[in-house]
Amino acid sequence: MALSVVDLYTRVLPRTNCKECGFPTCIAFAGMVVSEKHPLKNCPHIPADVLESAEEELEQQYKEGKWLKKDMAKEALEWARQKASSMTLKDIASRIGGNLETRDGKERIRLPCFNKELIITPDDVRDSAGGQLSRNEQTFVYIHMAQGGSQEPSGRMKSLKEFPNTVSKILSMKTHVEDPLKKEFSSKAGKLALACEAFGGKDRKTAYDSPDLAYEFAAFPKVPVVLLFWDESQGFEAEVKLLFDETVILHLDIELIMFLSEHLAGMLMELS
Repeated sequence: MALSVVDLYTRVLPRTNCKECGFPTCIAFAGMVVSEKHPLKNCPHIPADVLESAEEELEQQYKEGKWLKKDMAKEALEWARQKASSMTLKDIASRIGGNLETRDGKERIRLPCFNKELIITPDDVRDSAGGQLSRNEQTFVYIHMAQGGSQEPSGRMKSLKEFPNTVSKILSMKTHVEDPLKKEFSSKAGKLALACEAFGGKDRKTAYDSPDLAYEFAAFPKVPVVLLFWDESQGFEAEVKLLFDETVILHLDIELIMFLSEHLAGMLMELS
């Protein structure tokens, strides 16, 4: 018989709210035990025989996934990995601009990404130094592998609002990308330039007339992104705009374009 939060609270725990488990109430502790596998033995007031029986019941329901809090990042990564695994690495590499190589008898893709190279296998994504990417970053890479087109960039750059079905993302771009960059680098154009160069950006100022800075990044070989920056001047606030090649929607969906944008902004602020 499975133990719900209420079952655990009424049948197993002392209901004294003594806080010795580290939680303010017994019901809060019960919730963590049931949904996030918090150790039941952290309650010091459960008789040994009751604890043993309850732990057996909990172990069984954990295996069945009953009432467990879902790890959405983990599930998204598994979905993306499976989607990419239905294709051969050779086909993926030629399509998205990566290099196929063999190491220790196993195929892998070496893929440039911003200021580093990624080493991609069907089961893992790491940087060339061996560091593992976060689950969200790996999901980003695997989805690009699965859906990225083969078309080369056209060189015609557009803002997010010029792409279809992006109305709901315009505010997110402003809130999570443009405004934080403006706040971080207003009156600090030199600092932004150094951060852009450290993150693999190439100076493209000669291609744009009005901004104080223009840097192009290769998010992936076929996914260029341009950052334009106007510093504050004579009562005008600083402005930031990201531009994407018109072919970007053949390589990334809108959610991934937003992830890319937020990742770029976050790394530039970290490097500053």
